Parts: sequence; structure tokens; C-alpha cells
Amino acid sequence: MVETVWFWVLAVTAVGSGIAVFRVDSMARATYALAVSFVAVGLALLLVDLDYLGLITILMMVMEMAVMAVYMIMFMGMNPALMPMSMVHGHRTAIVAGVSSFVVLAAGALLIPWPARRGSPSADTTLALGETLMGSKMLVMMTVSPVMFATIVAGIVLAAHRTRYDRFGDDLDQHPADDPQPGGVGR
Repeated sequence: MVETVWFWVLAVTAVGSGIAVFRVDSMARATYALAVSFVAVGLALLLVDLDYLGLITILMMVMEMAVMAVYMIMFMGMNPALMPMSMVHGHRTAIVAGVSSFVVLAAGALLIPWPARRGSPSADTTLALGETLMGSKMLVMMTVSPVMFATIVAGIVLAAHRTRYDRFGDDLDQHPADDPQPGGVGR
């Protein structure tokens, strides 16, 4: 009973925040709504004992949204990312494409004769799924993680064009500090 309640809470959260992606009026809010939606999906996967897929969904989507937010701040600054704007372009075309895609996929799911299961499941389904999904790509995934981290750090460094040390010059000997806006820490 408790699992059923949690599943429906997570399902409603995922769908509601997914709808919010297209209803909110800024890129930053849409990014956060999308992150909430995917975290709810990942938690629902954990709830139905799909541990590997649930964790990967949560980790990948949170990291993707973090990178997205860093690039928004880096290229737009946070204020423009929060300014009202329409997140939907080509409204009628988007509706037609969405409804058409849903009808085709739903028809495919309902009308295709699905094959019967052959064989039995592996003793450790998480290990089998991990090997099937990653297989020979594990080295690539282990390399991509530090590269993504370096990208986030580089984005933050590029976004902050001046640091507190830049105010004191290259040799940190410029006193008083060269503040672009007076009235800061070194008043």
C-alpha cells in the first residue's frame, strides 16, 4: 500500500513538473522543473526495484541540468535566464507533432504482437543490465566523467571574469584594491 502511494506521488510529480517545463516563463525555472521531473522518474524506478536504471537516471539528469544551469549563467548571466520568455516556439506545429507522435507510439505499443519471453532472467539482473548497457563502453564512461567535471569547473571559471584576487593585480601588491564598483569589501 505504501509503495503504491509513493509510486503515484512520484508519477504525479514527474508529470506535473514535466508540464511545468513548458508552462514556466524562464529557462532557469524550466531547467529546474525538468530536473525535478527526471529525479521523480528515477525515484519511481528505484521504487520498482530497478536500482541501476533509477540511479543512472537521477545521476545523469542532475548532472545534465547542472551543466545546463552553469552554461546559462556563463553565457546569459542569471538575470536573463530568469526573465520571462516563452519556452514554446511554433505552438501549433509542436502540438501536431506531439499528438501525432503519441498516436503512432501508442498504436505501436498496443498493436504490435509482442514476443513471448524465452529463457529465464539472470541471477543478478542489475549486473546483467549493467554489462548489457555498458559492456565495452565502460572505459569511455569512466573518461567522460572527469571531462564533464572539468567542463563544469571551466564554465564557472569563464563565467566569473574577475575574482577577488584580480582586484590586487598580478602580484597581489596593488593597495588599495582596484574595485570596478566602489563600496565593496575594500571600502
